[in-house]
Amino acid sequence: MPELPEVETVKNGLAPVMEGYVFDRVQLNRADLRFPFGDDFISRVQGQKLERLSRRAKFMMAELSSGDRLFMHLGMSGKFTIDPAAFEKHDHVIFEMSSGNRVVYNDTRRFGFMELIKPGEPSRLDHLGPEPLSNELSAPVLRAALKGKKNKIKAALLDQRIIAGLGNIYVCEALYRAKLSPTRASGKLTVADTELLVRHIKDVISDAIKAGGSSLKDFANTDGELGYFQHSFDVYGRENEPCNICETSIHRIVQTGRSTFYCKACQR
Repeated sequence: MPELPEVETVKNGLAPVMEGYVFDRVQLNRADLRFPFGDDFISRVQGQKLERLSRRAKFMMAELSSGDRLFMHLGMSGKFTIDPAAFEKHDHVIFEMSSGNRVVYNDTRRFGFMELIKPGEPSRLDHLGPEPLSNELSAPVLRAALKGKKNKIKAALLDQRIIAGLGNIYVCEALYRAKLSPTRASGKLTVADTELLVRHIKDVISDAIKAGGSSLKDFANTDGELGYFQHSFDVYGRENEPCNICETSIHRIVQTGRSTFYCKACQR
C-alpha cells in the first residue's frame, strides 16, 4: 500500500495541473471503488475549482470552491496519471481540468476510494495524530501518547491516532535507524529512546520523499516514473540478508498481521 512519501509524491505531481483549475468534466467508468461514489458525485465536483490540494496522512485532500472537500485514497494499487497516451482497462475516474490536462485514476484492485465531505461534516481524518514532519510531533508528544500502553512499539507506531501516515515500511526503517527492537513495549520507552525515534522517523520520511517514495509492485508517480527509496532499505524486505552495520542476518517476524524486519543484534 502506498504510504505517506508515495502519497506526497503523487500530490506534488498533481498540484501543477489541478490546483487552481476547474473540473471541466468528470467521468466515472463504474459506480464504485472500495465504496460507492454516490449519485451526486459528478454534480458536486464538475464545474468546481480546486482551490488547494494537500495531503493528510495517506490521503490527498482537494478543497473545492463549493466548500466541499474531496478525499482521495490510493488503496493498494491506485495510481493517477496525467494525460495518459491510451485508455487502460482499470481507468475508473477521469478528471478533465481547465488546465487542459486529463487526470486519470486507475485502480486494478479497487481498494482505493474517493469521498466528498460537506463543510462542517465529520470525517475519517478528524481523529488522526500529528503529521511526522510537523512541529506537532516531538519526543514529549510521542512519549505522552505511548504512556501506559502495553502493545509493542511497532504496532503502536502503525496506529494512525498516534502518528498520522506512518506505514509498515517506514516504521521498520525508522526503528532500525533508532536501534530499537520492534518487540519493545511501547509504554516503556525512555526519554532518550523517544528522542531518537522521533528524529529518525522524520529523517526516514524526508529521505523517502526526496527519493520519490518506494516503488513496490504497483506504485508509480503521475508521470509513470518509479520511486527509488526501495534501493535504500536497511531492513524492509531484506530477510536473511546481512545487516548493513553488523552483518547479522535480517530477521522477519509477523506482528499484527504485518511482516516486521529488523536486526536482532543492532536493535534492542
